Amino acid sequence: MRIAVLGGGQLGRMLALEGIPLGHRFTFLEPSPAPPAGPLGTVVAAPYDDRAALARVADTADVVTCEFENVPAASADFLAARLPVLPPPAALQAAQDRLAEKELFRRLGIPTAPFHPLRTPAQLDAALGTTGLPAVIKTRRFGYDGKGQVVARSAAEAAAALDVLGAELIAESFVRFTRELSILAVRGRDGDRVFYPLTENHHHDGILVASYAPAPRITPALQAAAEAMAERVMERLDYVGVLAIELFEARGRLLANEMAPRVHNSGHWTLDGAATSQFENHVRAVTGLPLAVPRMAGPAAMLNIIGELPDAVEVASVPGAHLHLYDKTPRPGRKLGHVNVTGGDEAAVRATARRVRELLGGESSSLPAAVSRG
Repeated sequence: MRIAVLGGGQLGRMLALEGIPLGHRFTFLEPSPAPPAGPLGTVVAAPYDDRAALARVADTADVVTCEFENVPAASADFLAARLPVLPPPAALQAAQDRLAEKELFRRLGIPTAPFHPLRTPAQLDAALGTTGLPAVIKTRRFGYDGKGQVVARSAAEAAAALDVLGAELIAESFVRFTRELSILAVRGRDGDRVFYPLTENHHHDGILVASYAPAPRITPALQAAAEAMAERVMERLDYVGVLAIELFEARGRLLANEMAPRVHNSGHWTLDGAATSQFENHVRAVTGLPLAVPRMAGPAAMLNIIGELPDAVEVASVPGAHLHLYDKTPRPGRKLGHVNVTGGDEAAVRATARRVRELLGGESSSLPAAVSRG
């Protein structure tokens, strides 16, 4: 089958690496003429709203998917009038707007932090009345890796945040969470679904730096609660593909933070830590193949490579370490690759993660060496 991917970054690259062995061919719509996914398919180098380029993509594909959620909704609708776009455009539209996303969660009975729209300074008092202080003031669109948000600890700081961030904002209560988790769910064209175990995530300056799976101290009830959240979203949106929901664990319960209608950084460990990766299962889902149960042989970890490249020979020489590079030029804050760590037990994974962390250096030196113990 011919698969078109909106975006040609590392996620598109890994989709193709897992999809080509299944017999699929890939086209990438990507503004950059030489993206990370470029060597694995045909690149249509054009903006995402270029109608002529979108038409070319539609003519060379049987199905369209995306590797990031900020594709213009009008572009997804243009393609959906011509061939299947999976996940559906409605999922992109919800994920692109933090207010729409939170309202979707609320309609589905999925717990979140208190929130309030914040379009003008006149709404500030009402917003803070809902959220209290501290509050997190966020842009409704185009925020990622910690960008587009300010933690306000006073009304004055909240007012200043409006000047910095502009209009069309959302205010949310600051959640004093125990840890950050994510659930990865997959739904096929036939409605079948599978779930990966809850993953514990660690961030530094808003960027995901490490993930551990299964998250330690996860009860069956907590896993079931996360799966139920994902199930409600997928059913409401008639969803097909991988869905990631980022969660806060606070006082023993889960709060939904945001969702990503695509394969997700917190699921990169699945390439080496699960029998079937999130990327293969996403390809299976959008092409109509049966989903595969994501069994794990043991615990796994993922450490992001950020800002500068490590010595590949040193990292690859560590037993249990699996190096994945994205063919990207180094620059501060940029994700250049990741290292998956596998082992027979949690202690072995933690020990290997510590060793890999020492080798990564640079911005990656902020990586936590072990899972939290709480």
